[in-house]
Amino acid sequence: MDPLTITAAGGLQARMDSLDMLANNLANTSTGGYKADREFYSTYVAPELADTDNPLTAVSPVVEKPWTDFSQGVLQATGNNTDLALNGPGFFTVNGPGGAPLYTRNGNFHISSNGTLVTAEGYPVRLTNDKTLQVQSTDPIVVNPEGEVSQNGATLGQLELVNFQSPSELTKTGSAYFRATNSKAGSIPADEATISQGKLEGSNAGGAQGTVRLVTLLRHFDMLQRAIKIGSEMNRQAIEQVAKTGS
Repeated sequence: MDPLTITAAGGLQARMDSLDMLANNLANTSTGGYKADREFYSTYVAPELADTDNPLTAVSPVVEKPWTDFSQGVLQATGNNTDLALNGPGFFTVNGPGGAPLYTRNGNFHISSNGTLVTAEGYPVRLTNDKTLQVQSTDPIVVNPEGEVSQNGATLGQLELVNFQSPSELTKTGSAYFRATNSKAGSIPADEATISQGKLEGSNAGGAQGTVRLVTLLRHFDMLQRAIKIGSEMNRQAIEQVAKTGS
């Protein structure tokens, strides 16, 4: 296969990987606290094709690895006193399946039938003492900017807000949750984060931005497909020319 076709085919694969991430972003533009996936591009040269003396050596673009954009989403007022939005870097901590901690920016919480503050998926929201928040009545709760929760003037606990020194310590679990990639990844208090009660943080995926990106990717697909077609035509003509010369 000629270098032009190899490079164009590699470009198509890289754009397909980008399209998968973009599709997931667009599907979560309305998911509270969702953090968009982005990609790093690099180049790959197959060992059998590597030739520093040949300027036509095939170099294929590849998506080296995805990364998560943790930038702040827009806060949207809901008026629901159990909806909580984070301002600044940090995460709410919840008890995931089996009790393992999960981290989320989606503060779309509610009070369960047994009086526990839980996520939409039913995961209990954790306090700083490793316990979960239990309300005492059906009266509204009050959450101050530092995460202290009270009801009828009585303090119920302090929400566990954490952050990580490196975002690479986290990996996505579902659309709005993260977990530490290893047990030694230590969390630190989210001292810079504050809470806005009655609001939710919107997705930072950006529907308009994603649509523009989609159009760009489709244009890249079209150009790369044309390049493959040109490469195939050049190969065909070369074979025909060799056949004519040998006849």
